[in-house]
Amino acid sequence: MKKKLTAASTQQLDNLLDQVRRCTICADHLPLGPRPVIQAASSAKLLIIGQAPGLRVHESGIPWHDPSGDRLRRWLDIDPETFYDPRQIAIMPMGLCYPGKGKSGDLPPRPECAPQWHPHVLPLLPEVGMTLLIGQYAQQRYLPDSPKTLTDTVRQWRNWAPRYIPMPHPSPRNTLWLKKNPWFEEEVVPYIREYVHQLLEGQDPSS
Repeated sequence: MKKKLTAASTQQLDNLLDQVRRCTICADHLPLGPRPVIQAASSAKLLIIGQAPGLRVHESGIPWHDPSGDRLRRWLDIDPETFYDPRQIAIMPMGLCYPGKGKSGDLPPRPECAPQWHPHVLPLLPEVGMTLLIGQYAQQRYLPDSPKTLTDTVRQWRNWAPRYIPMPHPSPRNTLWLKKNPWFEEEVVPYIREYVHQLLEGQDPSS
């Protein structure tokens, strides 16, 4: 049963987001310092949970403001204006700050982050009708009984749809994965796109 959206809950979320954006819980581990990146409003219909901001997003403070975001918006078939409207789309990665570079790409999201903030933010997003779980870190947290590999988890997406949809990361690094697994863009993307568009248009996709 959805929690009723009220002015009080909206204010509660706004106050919480102020706290989130001032968070320094893992500052000692962040090479560029903390800059939490989050987008949310109590009226949001879609929630996107990815991994952690990359360097470009850290510099701009704008979530998915990079080539990965371009591909994600193409998958969803929505324009930047809609994507960056917190009243419609909430964005809360597993790690809210840029974790720094590793040997083969960015480091994993800081493990302190999601347990610290997700349980407080999620109850204040009562209108969310679909959550996109992008990458293994989000899938392991929210789909604890999922297969060990990302490919197998995404292949079994119907097990959790429409509440949760496991997805590969839209990074250009995953272009080869997408070529090897064409079923994702042929089957899963159209389902997500149609469902999300109905949600954002105020329709009930389940009816």
